[in-house]
Amino acid sequence: MSVDLRQLRALVAVVDERGFTDAALALGVSQASVSRAVAALESSLGQRLLRRTTRSVTVTAVGAGVLERARRVLAEVGDLERFAAEGERELRIGYAWSALGSSTATVQRRWAELRPGLPLVFVNENTRTAGLAEGSADIAVVRIEVDDARFDSALVGVERRWAALPSADPLARRRSLSLADLAGRTVGVDTRTSTTTAELWRGGEAPAFRSIRSVDDWLINIAAGQLVGVSAESTVHLYRRPGVVYRLLRDAPPVPVRLLWWRDAPPAPLPDLLRLVTEVLGG
Repeated sequence: MSVDLRQLRALVAVVDERGFTDAALALGVSQASVSRAVAALESSLGQRLLRRTTRSVTVTAVGAGVLERARRVLAEVGDLERFAAEGERELRIGYAWSALGSSTATVQRRWAELRPGLPLVFVNENTRTAGLAEGSADIAVVRIEVDDARFDSALVGVERRWAALPSADPLARRRSLSLADLAGRTVGVDTRTSTTTAELWRGGEAPAFRSIRSVDDWLINIAAGQLVGVSAESTVHLYRRPGVVYRLLRDAPPVPVRLLWWRDAPPAPLPDLLRLVTEVLGG
């Protein structure tokens, strides 16, 4: 069985226009082309769909059922085409926690000047690929290493690491901290996206870890004194919360910031975005 959209459109047009001649006019093709399409559909399905007389065309009982389903299929295809067309009118950037930090608005503003007809839309998705694999983003901002041959990436900047502490914590009185200061504490991490692992404390005493599911969970539990946190500098700029203070971790390695995209389908605006983000983060 081989049914194509051209055949379904021909069937619907014949019924709606009440004949092959007017159906051909509506579709902008020849009458012979419409007749062949309907005949091919009947052959593929092994059923007669239309009763033809010299004066009228009516659907058979089977044809009525096929017609109803053909309309649904064509409506879904139309919706898919509209969705794809709308997708070309914006560039979606996925991020897991904090996008590009304090540079997010700057990048969006300068992108609007560079590409006024293509809005840059940031989409939050707490997954390893920040929405890229899930289809909600065209390009993703990631801070973890994504070891997946389907994707390619480029380094666009680095960020310092900061500790997040309850404001009442004795460590909050200091201007900066070392990783060793967090030994014996419990660090909240989102295991899907976090760059904070025991490897940071190699050669020293590592803290305990507790899994959290979102930045809100992280902040709420830190403010309550149940956790401390370690995150990239972008989090400091975007997530201020009463009861939570941030202190620079002076001996922690920096966090790489990368843009990630599908290797076999890089978005056309990617080179412009890479140049812009690298320039802004490097500035």
